[in-house]
Amino acid sequence: MDRPEFYRFHQGDKTLPFEPKEYENRLTRLRADMQISGVDACVFTSMHNVAYYTGFLYCAFGRPYALVVTQTDDVTISAGIDAAQPWRRSHGDNITYTDWQRNNFWRAVLSVTGAGKTIGYEADHLTLTQSNLMDSFLSPNAIVDVAPITMRQRMHKSVAEIALIRSCAQVADVGGYAVRDAIKAGTREIDVAMAGRNAMELEIAKRFPDAEYRDTWVWFQSGINTDGAHNPVTGRTLQRGDILSLNTFPMISAYYTALERTLFVETVDSASLKIWEANVAAHELGMSLLKPGASCAEVTEQINTFFEEHDLLQYRSFGYGHSFGVLSHYYGREAGLELREDIDTVLEPGMVISMEPMLTVPEGAPGSGGYREHDILVITEDGNENITGYPYGPEFNVIT
Repeated sequence: MDRPEFYRFHQGDKTLPFEPKEYENRLTRLRADMQISGVDACVFTSMHNVAYYTGFLYCAFGRPYALVVTQTDDVTISAGIDAAQPWRRSHGDNITYTDWQRNNFWRAVLSVTGAGKTIGYEADHLTLTQSNLMDSFLSPNAIVDVAPITMRQRMHKSVAEIALIRSCAQVADVGGYAVRDAIKAGTREIDVAMAGRNAMELEIAKRFPDAEYRDTWVWFQSGINTDGAHNPVTGRTLQRGDILSLNTFPMISAYYTALERTLFVETVDSASLKIWEANVAAHELGMSLLKPGASCAEVTEQINTFFEEHDLLQYRSFGYGHSFGVLSHYYGREAGLELREDIDTVLEPGMVISMEPMLTVPEGAPGSGGYREHDILVITEDGNENITGYPYGPEFNVIT
């Protein structure tokens, strides 16, 4: 039997998160940057860039995947186990590689790039093993790290992206209300989290009937479990007076949004209320600062000053916000648009960023626990638009 190294298996109709023109516009900007940088072909291996430029979100399961972009071609490279699904879910061409012999993936990549070219790659994603294979198979005359270039492009959202992100934020609100309705003393964290997740998945299916459904989740934390923003759900039982963290995360076509809120079960003590109200005030201050011309570092310093004046800065646990778009808890991040002291990026219209101050007061201290509010804002020409609808603060979120 003649076993091919790779082949094209195209069946069914293409179904993409955006119109083809959206991907063509992204690729046009990329190709202009490639030309400026002297890059002949980009070999993208990360989930976020493959998804951004094609719409296809791969499931690696230990296998390599890629998108190869030249000045004339854009081709996803996928494993045989996926058959034609990558072609149906990606803009452009698709090549399937086989596993009859090792490294057919790189033979498929080579068929598009050619040998001896200047190759753009993602230094923040390509492993040492795959980097060595790239050198061996492609024999590049030079390599260029294009990860920073693509990150800067992803930070500026198109009209179509903002529309999708706005819809995602509305789905997060749906999950938030479902979580709120499920909260009562004696209920487990996992039961509350499942109520929020189920509500969001049903809402996504209603709004996006042609999408692929995966990766939507909820982190719902209580008591001591609120001390970290990314603490997993447990079977802990809610008790009267518990501090709670509501975190709903819908995923739609690789686009992530979030809703995060502080709540209490039935009652809130005076020490906790004081810290909560201070964090809400910092949240409101931060949102007012998110406007064109402000730098991430400047916004961060002003919120730091506020917390320092209230003797709370020592409880801050991470930066105050980050970009939204094609990202997830296990792939992607636009690190150039985070509200931290070491990020000097200036906000511009079309960027989408969160405001999410968090204070963690150690166990045993008055008001112990983690306090966090989180809204998503679109930077406009003269300010911002808050696309999160679920209310924050004690008036709505002491659950009786």
